[in-house]
Amino acid sequence: MNNTEYYDRLGVSKDASQDEIKRAYRKMSKKYHPDINKEPGAEEKYKEVQEAYETLSDDQKRAAYDQYGPDGANAGFGGQGGFGGFDGGAGFGGFEDIFSSFFGGGAARNPNAPRQGDDLQYRVNLSFEEAVFGAEKEVHYNREATCKTCSGSGAKPGTSPVTCGRCHGQGVINVDTQTPLGVMRRQVTCDVCHGTGQEIKDPCQTCHGTGHEKQSHKVSVKIPAGVETGQQIRLAGQGEAGFNGGPYGDLFVIINVNPSDKFTRDGSTIYYTLNISFVQAALGDTVEVPTVHGNVEMTIPAGTQTGKTFRLKGKGAPRLRGGSQGDQHVTVKIVTPTKLNDAQKEALLAFAKASGDEKIAPQKKGFFNKVKDALEDL
Repeated sequence: MNNTEYYDRLGVSKDASQDEIKRAYRKMSKKYHPDINKEPGAEEKYKEVQEAYETLSDDQKRAAYDQYGPDGANAGFGGQGGFGGFDGGAGFGGFEDIFSSFFGGGAARNPNAPRQGDDLQYRVNLSFEEAVFGAEKEVHYNREATCKTCSGSGAKPGTSPVTCGRCHGQGVINVDTQTPLGVMRRQVTCDVCHGTGQEIKDPCQTCHGTGHEKQSHKVSVKIPAGVETGQQIRLAGQGEAGFNGGPYGDLFVIINVNPSDKFTRDGSTIYYTLNISFVQAALGDTVEVPTVHGNVEMTIPAGTQTGKTFRLKGKGAPRLRGGSQGDQHVTVKIVTPTKLNDAQKEALLAFAKASGDEKIAPQKKGFFNKVKDALEDL
């Protein structure tokens, strides 16, 4: 059976994760909340969103809905056994699950219990050097904060929420449903108080009864030395506002390190490629090498081959765990000149002759070079 109606109500695909379903529910419930949206049909849409979320947010109900549709989800079907295998385990999830789903087994959740707010993520970009040495960044973002007007109660100042007259403060009501097994009773979120157990007769004009308002927020983040792309820093209490007096969620700062035009890095090790001449490689030399800590002198031994790697101890990045300093590896690359003057050519030919490379001969001059030489002789 292809059951997609509940997914369509939330605007998600059938393979959506629970986080995606939760985000979609929050967006749709705010859009159609009867205290916010006064358009005709908004309240009915809100109830449909509530019904869809109640099923899809529960893995067992969701599996039953995907296989049997709304009746199957309401009956508490789960697993892949379907109607076969009613053995107290697979198929229906066990007798205990059915009776607890329909007849109130287990402890009921207090709808007015404090709940922590949602976590947020923020991506911060660092230069190569900031990642090596650490930095302090001020990040700006929007979040749901406790409404300052009503202090999060959702009620207009001077008034207070009252106990819901439909569910009597329970946040849920019993509904009888016709299922393949007959009429069964289930608990659903109260359609009057929307699970809070309280009614707001006169909503706050700032937050429209939600208890939250949008806030432009900023916070200073200390970036430790040695961080890398993909690592994150948790800032407790910097996420979104909680519910029923619950604490704020957390902010997770995700690190992204911009590449350097000189260096590359792997953990605490920094890599650099140094171009040298044939003469430097053959005779040896002392050269200046750039590092993130400043230029340092490095000795190139005579006879160095291209691709040779040298280690500059302690010139890398710090290790996050342990605090010790990494190294910088310098790989030399012998650069062949593309243009030589006559003196350089003669010197190289003399070197080749002295090395026994008699086969190397000077390149023949082209027509225009011959004309040039002839004019210079006049």
